[in-house]
Amino acid sequence: MSFVDRRLESRPSSGEAPFKLNEVFFSRTDKRGVIQAGNYIFKRVAHFDWSELIGAPHKLIRHPDMPRGVFHMFWETIQAGKTIGAYVKNQAKDGLHYWVFAVVVPYKDGYLSARIKPSSPLFEDVRKSYETMLLAEQQEGLSPEESAAMMMEWIRSKGFEDYDQFCAHALCEEFKCRDAALGNPEDETLLSLAEMLNSAQTLVEQTEGLVKDFDAMHTIPHNLRVIASRIEPAGGPVTVLSQNYGAMSREMSDWFAAHVMGDNSTFATIKSTVNTSLMVQCTTRILKECDDQLSMERRAIEGIDMAHERAVLKQMVADLLARGRKGQEDVNHEADRIMHACQVMHRQFLGLSSTRVLCKIESARLPESGETLSDIIDQLGVFQRRISERLERIEKLSGDIRIHEK
Repeated sequence: MSFVDRRLESRPSSGEAPFKLNEVFFSRTDKRGVIQAGNYIFKRVAHFDWSELIGAPHKLIRHPDMPRGVFHMFWETIQAGKTIGAYVKNQAKDGLHYWVFAVVVPYKDGYLSARIKPSSPLFEDVRKSYETMLLAEQQEGLSPEESAAMMMEWIRSKGFEDYDQFCAHALCEEFKCRDAALGNPEDETLLSLAEMLNSAQTLVEQTEGLVKDFDAMHTIPHNLRVIASRIEPAGGPVTVLSQNYGAMSREMSDWFAAHVMGDNSTFATIKSTVNTSLMVQCTTRILKECDDQLSMERRAIEGIDMAHERAVLKQMVADLLARGRKGQEDVNHEADRIMHACQVMHRQFLGLSSTRVLCKIESARLPESGETLSDIIDQLGVFQRRISERLERIEKLSGDIRIHEK
């Protein structure tokens, strides 16, 4: 460290290394994790000379408090060519520590890691979870894979289906808390995507209710046929109508199997599509901030072509913006598919309603069992109204997701 650097920053003898909330730094490695480049803030916070950083493995700054399961998940993800973010505790050369939320993005023949200082309430929860994981690794001899599985159990206990959902949520929360603390204007794009994700979650809940209501309605055509068989031949028309109702219900069951049930259905896809868009937008922002930070530093770094590093960041931002546009198109496409599916089902329900009215008319002609039959037909009406209301809510939620896209 030069005399100028020492004069500008004094470091404590213990505890946390100076790292401001408005700062962002990055480092770039090859496929093996060997450091190829970085910006001045990375060097300053880590407190190493460039000669010690360039060509060194990135684990040079790894803190012993970090559970191995986190890094196992990191490598499994980035080696598969996917972006990942996580809370990480690092150790500087002088023994000071610093926490970051790091986003690692695969790029050509290596990886770029961009970091901000975490400050959200979620961060404290994660720190406690890491302490539990580390203790289990040390006392129970957990392997990195077992430790990562333990982390996933904690993430699911917080209501997230997978790590991707947790990661996008965490990074979005960090930006919101950071902006509020720094007095920055709210990031309208991130807020809009977060609202879309909430709508997508509500959509999933409404869909689950729709499935339950529809399953409960399945037994009614059978009950109609049983009553009709008891009052033959007078119940003949009711038998025919109940058969028609059953046929329509089976057709709608097929529709459910194609559009509602299963991991690859239209309804299941929308949430993951919105989540991906949120993560892409968050990653784009952090890389833009890295580029801005690098432009402001204007420092020559020995052995690093800074013009090249700026070009790398700009290209990555351009690539992510293109992915973001594609993600918005995907969200719109899925929302449109759901709205169309709801419209189809509404038309099918019109047919069921007509059949139910005819059953009601026939039941009025059967005084002996008409009351029981009328009760069952009324149950049909209750289920149909409930399902129709759910369809309307689902269609509205899909429209809200569609409208939120900028």
